[in-house]
Amino acid sequence: MDLLRWWRFLWAFEIEWDRATREDARDFTLWMKLADKPVRVHWRHRGKDPAEIPRPSRTGKSAPGTPNPVTGKPAVGKKYAPTTRAHCETVLRGFYDWHLENNSGSLLVNPFPLVRHRRSARANAHHNPEQEHKKQRTGLYRPRIPKRIPRRIPDEKYTEVFAGLRSHRDRALLAFWVATGARAEELLTPKQGDAVVGQQTIGVIRKGTRDYQELPASRDAFVWLRLYQEDAWKKGVPRGRTQPLWWTLRRPWRPLEYDAARMMFTRANQLLGANSTLHDLRHTTTFLMLDDPNMPPAYVQHILGHKYLTTLDIYNRPTRDDVISAGLAHHARQERKRTAPPPAVLAPAYNPESRNILFGGRSA
Repeated sequence: MDLLRWWRFLWAFEIEWDRATREDARDFTLWMKLADKPVRVHWRHRGKDPAEIPRPSRTGKSAPGTPNPVTGKPAVGKKYAPTTRAHCETVLRGFYDWHLENNSGSLLVNPFPLVRHRRSARANAHHNPEQEHKKQRTGLYRPRIPKRIPRRIPDEKYTEVFAGLRSHRDRALLAFWVATGARAEELLTPKQGDAVVGQQTIGVIRKGTRDYQELPASRDAFVWLRLYQEDAWKKGVPRGRTQPLWWTLRRPWRPLEYDAARMMFTRANQLLGANSTLHDLRHTTTFLMLDDPNMPPAYVQHILGHKYLTTLDIYNRPTRDDVISAGLAHHARQERKRTAPPPAVLAPAYNPESRNILFGGRSA
C-alpha cells in the first residue's frame, strides 16, 4: 500500500519511479501530511450517485479524530496518522536502497535519504553499548511519532462488554484473551488438544517466531470453554484433538478467523458506544500482571512473548484513567482538610516514666 500510494503520486505528475528526486519525495511527504485519506466505497454502492448512497448512522460513535466519550481513545481521523507516514517513509527508503545496491534501472540517488550526518553509515553505527540509545530521527523526511500510552479496559467496562456477548464461544474467547495476554490472532491457533484443563494451560503459536508456547489461564476461562464445547459438539462441530479449537457458529463449519473475531468484539463495543480493540485486552492483562507484586516482570515478559524486558517500560507510564483518579482523590483530600473541624488543643501531660521516678513508683 505504501508503494502504491507513492506510485499514484508519481503517475499524477508523469514521473518515472527511477527519475524521482528528493524534491518529489519532500512534496510527497507534505502531501501525505495535508491530504485526506481516500474513503472506501462499499461494493453495493459502486457506480451510484453519491447523493443516493445512504449515510451510516453515527449513533454512539465519535467524530473522526475526536476522543471517544467512553474510552477516551481518539477515533480514526481523516488525515494520515504520523505512524502511517513514518512507515511509508521507511518502506520507500528501503525500496530505493535495494535498487541502488543492485543497480536496477537508471537510479542514481535515493529520493528518501537519511539525515545528513548519517548518509555514510547506518543509524547508531558507533553507539556505545553502555549508554542508552538517543531518540533521534533516521530519515530526512520521517515525521516525529508521538508516544502512545497503552490503554486498558476498566473492570466495569469489561463486565459490560462481557455481558453484551451473544454466545459461550465469544465469552470463552474474551476470558482467554484477558487471562493469557495472547495476541488476538495467536489465540485462534490452538487445537482442541492444546487446551489442557488439568494443567490450566493453553498452547498457542507465537506471532513472528512461530514457536509453540503454553500460557496459563484462569479457571473461569476453562469453564466458559467447556460450556462452548458442549454446545458446539451437540450441533455437529468436528471433534478431535487435532481439530481447531474455535469454530464459526453457523454451518458450514469453518475454523474461526481473525476478521470474524474482531467483528464479534466490535459488535459488543457498539452496544456501549466504545471503541476498544482486541489489543486493548492484551494491555489490560499486562497491567493486571504488573500490578501484582508477586509477579516478576521477567515472567510477564515471557508470557507476553516480548524479546526484551525493556518493552514493558511503556506500562510504567500513568494512564489517562490513573491520572484522573489520582487528581480527583487529591481534590477530595484537600476538601476534607478544609471542612474538617480544627483539632482540639490538649494540655501537656507529664511523662508516666518521669512521674514514677519522682514518686518512687507511687505516682498513681
